[in-house]
Amino acid sequence: MVAAKESTGRPPKEKRDWGKLWGNIRKNWLLYLFLLPMAVYLIIFNYAPLYGIQIAFRDFRGALGIWDSPWVGVKHFETFFNSYQFKDLLYNTLSLSAYQLVATIPMPVILALLLNYTTVPWLKKLTQSSTFAPHLISVVVMCGMLNTFSSSTGLFNILLKQLGMEPISFLGIPSLYQTMYVMSGVWQRTGYNAVIYIAALSSVSEDLHEAAIVDGASKLKRVWYIDIPSILPTMVILIIMAVGNLMSIGFEKSLLLQNDLNLARSEIISTYVYKVGIQGAQYSLSTAVSLFNNIINFILLIGVNKASRALSGSSLW
Repeated sequence: MVAAKESTGRPPKEKRDWGKLWGNIRKNWLLYLFLLPMAVYLIIFNYAPLYGIQIAFRDFRGALGIWDSPWVGVKHFETFFNSYQFKDLLYNTLSLSAYQLVATIPMPVILALLLNYTTVPWLKKLTQSSTFAPHLISVVVMCGMLNTFSSSTGLFNILLKQLGMEPISFLGIPSLYQTMYVMSGVWQRTGYNAVIYIAALSSVSEDLHEAAIVDGASKLKRVWYIDIPSILPTMVILIIMAVGNLMSIGFEKSLLLQNDLNLARSEIISTYVYKVGIQGAQYSLSTAVSLFNNIINFILLIGVNKASRALSGSSLW
């Protein structure tokens, strides 16, 4: 048997694989050259910083450095889990993220379907441009607009007075904070996210619609039986990516909209990490909290991806 293997004269599989890879690189070296800057960027800014994760398991002191700081195990995780803020932070983060996920997913789909069936060219272009424009507004400007419009003399309260209603401190009522946060995000991102679905709808064969029209199908039935199944894989991928970021809701907007009145609902894990780590200089604790947050995100991403692959056959990998 050994002689038979030697007689083939073929190198081991591992050598063949590496040889094939190296040959592919030599053949397409220009394409790999374009890929190199992004690979270097990912290594420097995404993988090299993983070295600092061990801070979460050490009592970090700047004078000693990371390696010489004493090892304390899961002490900082226990501190966070036993904190009186833990349940509130977890609830605020999950509820705000879930609210945003549920509110932002259907709106781009609805807008894309409406634009797809709009027969007036100028109206279609105007609608798409006007809904895309808010995406170009920065988070700081958006939060400034919200604070201005929701003030006692702002646009929202002026409209309420015109309707004979009493003025409301929109950002001063904790129960309204999440609605203000999410609805402003829907207004800002719907047009941008709809572009993806518009592109997916453009690939739907016209023959399917023509056959459905001949069979007497209404627009609603064409949407339900042709358009939605066609963009469903795209929807699944975007939902998986959104769930993967469920716990990583950006702290910039939450921090800029925070005040003493709505702090009970606006304080989330990311703002807590900023305050504890940067303002409080508790680097080990903030690293532990951030690591916990990322682990939950990773578990959600893996779970949703597997569930999606089992149910719909579409997944990220």
